[in-house]
Amino acid sequence: MRIMILAAGGDIGGGKTHILSLCKELSRDNDLQLISFRKGVLAQEGKEMGLNVIETENGMMAQRDVKVALDAVDAFKPEVIHCHGARANMVGAIVGRKRKIPVMSTVHSDPRLDYLGMPFKQHTFGTINNIALRRMDYLVSVASDMQKRLISRNFDPQRIFIVYNGLDFGTPEEAALVEKKRAAEQYPKERVVVGIAARLNPIKDISTVIRAVSLAAETDDRICLKIAGSGEEEELLRNLVKELHAEDRVEFCGWVSDMKGFFQDVDINVLASLSETFPYSLLEGAQVRCPAVASCVGGIPDLITHGETGFLFEPGDVETFAGYLVRLAGNPALRKELGEALYKKARDTFSLERMKKDQEEIYRTVIRRRSIPEGRNGAVLCGAYGKGNAGDEAILRAILMQLREVDPDMDFWVMSRNKEETRLSHKVNSFYIFNLFKFFSRLRKAKLFVNGGGSLIQDVTSSRSLLFYLFTLAAAKACGCKVIMYGCGIGPLINDKNRKKVTRVLNAKPDVITLRDSNSYEFLKELNVTRPRITLAADPVVNLTPASKGAVEAAFEAEGVPADAKKMGFCLRNWDSFRNYEAVAEAADYASRTYGVLPVFLPVEIPKDIAAAEKVTALMKEPFCACKNRHSAEELIGMLGSMEAVVGMRLHSLVFSAAGGTPTVGISYDVKVDSFIKDMGSDACIPVAELTAEALKHEIDRVMGAERERAAEAAAALKEREKMNRRAAAELLQQWK
Repeated sequence: MRIMILAAGGDIGGGKTHILSLCKELSRDNDLQLISFRKGVLAQEGKEMGLNVIETENGMMAQRDVKVALDAVDAFKPEVIHCHGARANMVGAIVGRKRKIPVMSTVHSDPRLDYLGMPFKQHTFGTINNIALRRMDYLVSVASDMQKRLISRNFDPQRIFIVYNGLDFGTPEEAALVEKKRAAEQYPKERVVVGIAARLNPIKDISTVIRAVSLAAETDDRICLKIAGSGEEEELLRNLVKELHAEDRVEFCGWVSDMKGFFQDVDINVLASLSETFPYSLLEGAQVRCPAVASCVGGIPDLITHGETGFLFEPGDVETFAGYLVRLAGNPALRKELGEALYKKARDTFSLERMKKDQEEIYRTVIRRRSIPEGRNGAVLCGAYGKGNAGDEAILRAILMQLREVDPDMDFWVMSRNKEETRLSHKVNSFYIFNLFKFFSRLRKAKLFVNGGGSLIQDVTSSRSLLFYLFTLAAAKACGCKVIMYGCGIGPLINDKNRKKVTRVLNAKPDVITLRDSNSYEFLKELNVTRPRITLAADPVVNLTPASKGAVEAAFEAEGVPADAKKMGFCLRNWDSFRNYEAVAEAADYASRTYGVLPVFLPVEIPKDIAAAEKVTALMKEPFCACKNRHSAEELIGMLGSMEAVVGMRLHSLVFSAAGGTPTVGISYDVKVDSFIKDMGSDACIPVAELTAEALKHEIDRVMGAERERAAEAAAALKEREKMNRRAAAELLQQWK
C-alpha cells in the first residue's frame, strides 16, 4: 500500500512515540511518506529512522501547508492519507477532498480538552480542529472510551476504528535481563520510588500524585516520588511540594528521553489524569515489569484490570490512591505479581506488531470501501431494541456480529426506542423506531431489511405491536429491500383476525424466514405459511462469546458475589400468573443446604426483574446474593456459564446459560420457554401455573445430578444449527450481485 502520514510536527511524548513507531513499522512492508508541518524533533527522529520525510515550517500560513501537501500527493500518489494533530487534520481534510483520496485522523486525546486553560487557542485552533475532524472519512481512536465519546458527539460510529498504542517489548533475551534485575532487588528497600512520566499540565493532575505520595509517606516514610516531564504547571507543582514540606521526597527530573531507564529505577508507576485516551507511560512502565496505579479514565482500564494488573482509583481521590501506594510499598511480592501480570498483558495485547497489523487492516478496509459502487448498501434492523432488555440487546449484538461476517463493509441502521443508547452500545447508526420519515428514507437506500429475532410476531403482548411489525415487513418489501426474518419466534396468536393477517403478510413479504425453535416451525405450518423459504435455525444469541474470566469475576465483584462461591442462578420475571414466590424461595434454600451453592438472583431486564427477585428473597432463610446492575450479554453468558445450574423464567436467561454450557431448569410462562428446553433435549421445565416447591426441588435434583458435559453437548448442537441464520442472510445478499 501507498500511505501518506500528515503530522502537525509539534508532537512530543506519547503522540510523537505513536507516530514514529507506527511509521517505522508500516514502512517495512509498505511505501510510506511522512510530512511534518513543523521542523523539530519528530521530523529529525523520523529521518534518523530512515523514513521518507518532508518537513516544512510555514507559521500561520496554512495555505502554504496545503500546497506542500497537494504537491506531495501528486508526486507520491497515496492510496490513503492519515493525519495526526490539529494542523494535519485541517490540511488533510482539504487535500483529501481535492484529490478524492480517503483521509482519516487518529484522535490521540479528547479534542475538547486539548487546549484546556488556553481560551484563545481553544476557540481558534480547537474549533478548526473539530471542524476538520467532522470532515474526515474515518477516525481512529487509541482507546475504546474515546470511541464512545466520539459516538456520543454524533460522529458516525461505523467510521470509527480502534488501534491501541503499541510498544516494542524487545527480544526474549532482553526481557529476561529486565526480569533478572527486578528479581535481584534487595528488600526491604531504603526507598520505594513512585514514578510518573507526563506533561506537567492540568489534564495530568500531578498535584493529586504529589498529595497522595505525601499522604502515603505518613504511613510509610520510605515512599518518594520522581516526576519526569516538563510543562506549564511546573512552578505551581513546585510550590505545592513546598507547601506540603515534601522537598526531601519529591524530585523533578525534567524532560527524560530514556523512559526505559527511568522506569527501571521506579518501583510503582502512577498516573492521575483527569482525561486520557491510551497513555504510553503505562506501557513503558509495563515494559520493565513496573506495577501501576492509575485513575480510571479513558483507555486505562483496557490495560489495567483492577486487582489483576494494577490498581485503579477515581480521578482526584487522594485517599484511595495513597492507600494503594502504602499497600504496594509494604508488599514486594504483590508488586512483583502485578508487575509481571501487567507485562504479560501489555506484551500480548499492546505490541508494535499488533498495532501495525491493526492499522494495516484499517487501511485495507478503507481502500476496499472506496471501490464499492454507489447505490443501495447496508441493512435496516427492526426489533424490540433500546428497551433495556438484555435478551433483546443480545439478539441485536449477535445479528450485527453475524452480518458483519457476511459483509464486513455493510452499514447498519437500527430502529430503537433509545437511539443514543443503541449507538453507544452497538457502534451502529440508529433512529427512533417510530420515526417514519427516517424509516422510509433508510429503506430506499438499503439492500436488506432484518426483522430481528425475538417473538415479534405474537399478540399476547398487544395486537398493536404485531400490526406495527407486519407493517414494517410490507414497507420494506415495497421499498425494494430483500427481507429476512432472522432467528425469530412465531406466536402465540390468539385473535383469529390476527392469524389471518399474519398468514397473508408472511406469505407475501419476507424472502426468507429463519426460526429459533421447533414450535415456531410447526406453528407456521399450522398457519399455512409456505411461500418464503423457511429454515429451522436457533436463537442468534447462542453463538455469542462469553466475557473473559477476569471480566466475569469483576462483574460478580461489583454485585458482592464471592469469587470462590459455588453458585446457582435464579433469573425471574414479573408475570401475572407467577405468584408462588414461596415455592422458589423454598427451592433456593433447599439447593443451598443440599448442594452448598449460593443462590444468585440475576436480572435480565432491569428494573422489571428486580422486583420479582425481591419478593422471593424476602422469604428466604439461607444466604443469597441479589444482583441489581445491568450487564452486557457477554458478561451474562460468562456469569451464568460459571454456575452449577440455572433456574430461569426469562427465555434468554436459559439461552445465556446454554451458551455457557450450564444445565438449566425452565419455569414456563410462554410456549417459547417450553420449546427452547425441548430443543435442548431436556424436559426440565415447569409451567408457571403448576409451580410448587416440591416440583422445583425435583428438577433441581435432576439437573444437579446430570453431567455438565451433556448440557455442553446439547449447546454445541444448538450452536451449529444457529449458523443457518447467517447462511440464509448470505445467500439472500448474493442475489444483489
